[in-house]
Amino acid sequence: MSGDHRGTRFLRNFFEPSSVVVIGASEKNHSMGGLVIRNLQEGGFRGTLWTVNPKGYETVFGTTCVRKVSDLPQAPDLAIVCSPVVTVPVTIEQLGRLGVKAVMVLSGGSFLDEGSGGKEGSIRERMLAAARRSGIRVLGPECMGLIVPGHRLNATYTSQQVKTGKVAYLGQSGMLGNAMIDWAAGQGIGFSHLVTLGDSVDVMLPDLIDYINQHSPAQAILLHLERINDAQHFMTALREASRNRLVLAIKSGRTPESDLSGLPATPGVVNRDSVYDAALARAGVVRVDNSDELFDALGTLSRMRPLRGDRLAIVANGLGPALLAIDRLITAGGKLAQFSDETRQALLDSDFDMSLPGSNPVDLGGNATPEKFVGALEIVAGDANVDAVLVVHAPTRLAPSRATAQAVVINRKRFKRNLLTSWMGMEEALSARHECHLAGIPTYISPEKAVKAFIHMVDYQRVQTLLQETPPSLAFGTTADIRKRCHKLIAEAKARGRDRLSHQETGEVLQAYGIPTAPSRYVANPEEAAAAFEELQAPLGLKAIHEQGCLPYHYAKHPRKSSAGLLQDLNSANEMAEGVERLEEEIQTQYPGSRIYSYCLQPMQRGKHSIQLSAGITRDPVFGPIIVFGIGGYRTNVMADRHVALPPLNMTLANDLVGNTHAGKLILDHSPDPQRDIDRLCQLLVKLSQMASDLLELRGLEINPLLLNRDGMIAVDFALDLGKPARHAIMPYPEELREWVTLKNDMRVEIRPVRGEDAPLITEFHSQLSEESIRFRYFHNKADLTKRDLALLAQINYDRQMAFIAEHTRENGEKEMLGVVRVWNDPDNIRTEFSVIIRDDMQGVGLGSVLMKKMIGYCKSVGTLEMIGKIMVDNHPMRGLMKYLGFTSHYNMEEQVVDAVLRLNEPENDWQRHRLEAQL
Repeated sequence: MSGDHRGTRFLRNFFEPSSVVVIGASEKNHSMGGLVIRNLQEGGFRGTLWTVNPKGYETVFGTTCVRKVSDLPQAPDLAIVCSPVVTVPVTIEQLGRLGVKAVMVLSGGSFLDEGSGGKEGSIRERMLAAARRSGIRVLGPECMGLIVPGHRLNATYTSQQVKTGKVAYLGQSGMLGNAMIDWAAGQGIGFSHLVTLGDSVDVMLPDLIDYINQHSPAQAILLHLERINDAQHFMTALREASRNRLVLAIKSGRTPESDLSGLPATPGVVNRDSVYDAALARAGVVRVDNSDELFDALGTLSRMRPLRGDRLAIVANGLGPALLAIDRLITAGGKLAQFSDETRQALLDSDFDMSLPGSNPVDLGGNATPEKFVGALEIVAGDANVDAVLVVHAPTRLAPSRATAQAVVINRKRFKRNLLTSWMGMEEALSARHECHLAGIPTYISPEKAVKAFIHMVDYQRVQTLLQETPPSLAFGTTADIRKRCHKLIAEAKARGRDRLSHQETGEVLQAYGIPTAPSRYVANPEEAAAAFEELQAPLGLKAIHEQGCLPYHYAKHPRKSSAGLLQDLNSANEMAEGVERLEEEIQTQYPGSRIYSYCLQPMQRGKHSIQLSAGITRDPVFGPIIVFGIGGYRTNVMADRHVALPPLNMTLANDLVGNTHAGKLILDHSPDPQRDIDRLCQLLVKLSQMASDLLELRGLEINPLLLNRDGMIAVDFALDLGKPARHAIMPYPEELREWVTLKNDMRVEIRPVRGEDAPLITEFHSQLSEESIRFRYFHNKADLTKRDLALLAQINYDRQMAFIAEHTRENGEKEMLGVVRVWNDPDNIRTEFSVIIRDDMQGVGLGSVLMKKMIGYCKSVGTLEMIGKIMVDNHPMRGLMKYLGFTSHYNMEEQVVDAVLRLNEPENDWQRHRLEAQL
């Protein structure tokens, strides 16, 4: 519930205005304002139109024109500014005074930042300051405008009209928006909303995502991303939107060369684009590479039934095209389905296959008739090992494309799997594609495009499953004691003026979190090293612990130096003493000025068939803390296999991260017990995730190598550095909000925020409620909770929602849930709506009051202004509780419920007061 971002409901003034003024419009050929007026008129805008131009025109294209803003007869809902950008801050000030609520700035230019650092600030800064004074919302500058075909609103300078449809396009580039409009027209795709933000100073992309999610009929959202300013608001808006509709994204800046953000690199990550990949996947969004793919993916995903897996079967009338499809499938990470014995036999019996009888791909040959295609598809689509079937067809005399397509369409109900089709060629294939298009069967120009669309389906299924997944119980939970120990270590290092922990201190942090470290002895000189050798078992490794070596991810510039300061297999006290002297020299040569803290002795970890891995935490300039994992070792290029994930992680998400790496595949191939080892790794990653949210000053942590073998897992070498407290892109579990209370019946219960792992508790709690309790909570009788219900109840966005549950531990050690209070915050953080439900046998012991007071205190602390709730008229205990807590109640005639309202905080500015007074 961050109170930082401003409202989204007020964006209605942009999307549904009843009056519009265009400032800076004339009838000159190149007038941007003139183009906007023409588009509004040609689009059939039904509201009132005015123009403002200091030249004193009476009308512009038949629209009434006034000299200045103050001459307007009333405040329009939306102002569109096309005048020179230097005049814009003053214009916004005037519009705000007039009472205008929304302004869209189409003008722009290279001097928007001029004046930065001066007393008044840059043009951009002055625009925002002018907007803040009156609460007016600003979209732009340099935006192309917006189109809402359903409201006949085309407030852009684009060259063509747009069809009404169920797709919302939100982009950051005006030019790409223009191209998108043209492209969609050719594809016959319509839009519910089309907006480009340009270089927006106020209304940001997450605001628009929230608005579309809450107020739009769109079934799909297409995003074009160039930069992200507020990762937490962005991730919250995106995760909420993708739970309700299909979201596809294109992101430019895939390579370091095309990343124009000017942001520093993410330590330990080769290409920052992999962080965007991880963030979009975590939000349940499918990422595509280009606008071509965007529409292919949109067509596929909006027409397909959910997939069960990633195994594709191919039925073709020629081996060449089928092999092209297979190459694309395998390189993109898909799988070629392995047919069952029954399918193999059926294909052999029917004498279908020309090239590789009974196997995948099925090559029906150039003379395959439409009937032969249908027969083969029926067999292949009935195989349990197949998740989807691709039909690849090149036209021949015996198998014309259109006749084959018609046969596939007519018999479609006989095929038990999703079909994708590729009709190759131009002339005849066009009519085949048209037949499939009309029947809602996805169709593509080439087999490669079809395969890419299939991979998008696989990706979408995976990210949506992760979004809806109710994770298994937590592998690990930190305690106040663990956090206290680690905070003390960090505070002591900072007091000594250090921005990193020593090897020994880092080892203590890892051990506090239950991560096993190699047995280590730390010595200061050759004499101590020789003495320590006598007490330890040879052979030993010796490492110099020096200032530079205690920095994680410091090898980017010197990949060969990662093993500097390390000696292995030392077998005598003499070797050990000499080793210390050698290492001292080596460090002074390779890292001049790097202070040596100590020398570390460790027994060599040999002969256990260990796999060397690396894991850790790094920090991205946009998304904050990131968990990294992959292959490790001193001599390998650890960056080559490094994959990333956004915390907080649970066991399911950690498993997904491991599964994406080459390291994960090595474990599956070579471990004697792969499942045990992958579970161990997932637990380690969950612990790292917990560390990232507990220790906000932790900037980077690298464990490399992390050895995995039959005895378990052990961290051999590690480094940790510190920085300013981090902000997470996805708000972590608010551990500090847990507390214990004693109820009137002397029962001890823990009141804590809900977490994803609570799904089983919620299910059991729900099964114990009476019909009346369920009716009071849901206003109707709700049957069993679906998987989706559970995901929504257990996995919440802590910056937009909160739920406190009351948990009790039975005598047998099992946990039970006694009650829950929830709030849903509007994105403005103005109002929050609560609901509370208590188990029937817990009524009358003060639990409802405890939960409500906890929530009221929490909402006050995060700056929410007002708490509201709807209560059924016959729910007398709840009405009594509301009166006791100080809510004011009044009867709502329309909905026949009681509305309860409690003021939590007073508005701090006019903007908040505007929002609170508007009962929108």
